[in-house]
Amino acid sequence: MNIKIYQKYISVIFLKNFFIVFFAFQFFYLGIDLMQNFKKIPDSANLQILYALYTFLNAINFTLPVSLVIAMIISKFNIIRTNELVALYALSISKNQVIKPIFFISLFITMIYVSLNFTNFPYSKDFAHNIITNSTLSSNSKNLFLKYFNNYIYINKLDPVKKEAFNIKIFELKNKDLTNIIYAKKAKFVKNIWILQDIDMIKKPNINQKNAKLQKFHYNTLKMLKGFKPKIIENIYEGKNNFSAIDALLAIKLFLSQNINIQNIKATLFSLTVFPFFAPILILILFYYMPIGNRFFNLTFASSIFIFISLIAWSILFMLVRMSKNAIINPEIGIILPIIILSFFASFLYYKNR
Repeated sequence: MNIKIYQKYISVIFLKNFFIVFFAFQFFYLGIDLMQNFKKIPDSANLQILYALYTFLNAINFTLPVSLVIAMIISKFNIIRTNELVALYALSISKNQVIKPIFFISLFITMIYVSLNFTNFPYSKDFAHNIITNSTLSSNSKNLFLKYFNNYIYINKLDPVKKEAFNIKIFELKNKDLTNIIYAKKAKFVKNIWILQDIDMIKKPNINQKNAKLQKFHYNTLKMLKGFKPKIIENIYEGKNNFSAIDALLAIKLFLSQNINIQNIKATLFSLTVFPFFAPILILILFYYMPIGNRFFNLTFASSIFIFISLIAWSILFMLVRMSKNAIINPEIGIILPIIILSFFASFLYYKNR
């Protein structure tokens, strides 16, 4: 039997079941959400469509990994029921060869999902929330007061979507002594740096100097606060853990140099880049423990058991992620370690069934 033929056949079965399960979960999630928030959704047709879109995208975070695992379980029990799996084994095709196409497809889909987490995709929930609370995609934060290295910054209004800030005051300190006060009416975040506009700067002289007096300067533009992205400002000020992977990396780099606790940001980064890989790993593990024939098993009951086990495993791992984000446990222990343990166990099973 040509190996490419059975791989294609198994791949088609898995993909068909995956899309059925995935979209069933997606539209179920969307339907429940729309019923709960129907009265809060604005009357604008454009905003209604955008709300449904961003809610649909946000649901992927919960449904995609589970859909991959459940699709594998359904696919295997389907070929067990038709005795196709036994026929494959009778032709000297090993368990590893049978699971390979499913594993690599699920791994590829997971990698696409992880790559999306480096875009604005993780902010879908924020956009949907802004639509039902503010009737707009953006959520303007007001009266922010933050620390950036030796600077203390006050922002009267911040628009993270347009990457604009209004009425900014920056207090520059040197050796805990105030040296400059900068007032800017507006600022725009461009190419990883804030460009302040219409600036007044007041310099405080050294009090030991003779005839010391305050000096005032005016500038049209001034570049400051490199790397201090609007979304990072908003999330840190409001205590949110919702970052894209790229913003989480920038925030870690920025705050690590300031000796600020970054455990919750690391947990967010790991949940976006490492945690999703539990799905293909769990697929590999469950596959080896599933039966190969239907003679001694009630397949409906057995499939329900394996689906229940997969949901329990997802729930435990998701709980560890939440605990890591809330700084209850170290993110390396709560997120990285379980994935490593599952990976080693899956590798052992793969090696055992060579």
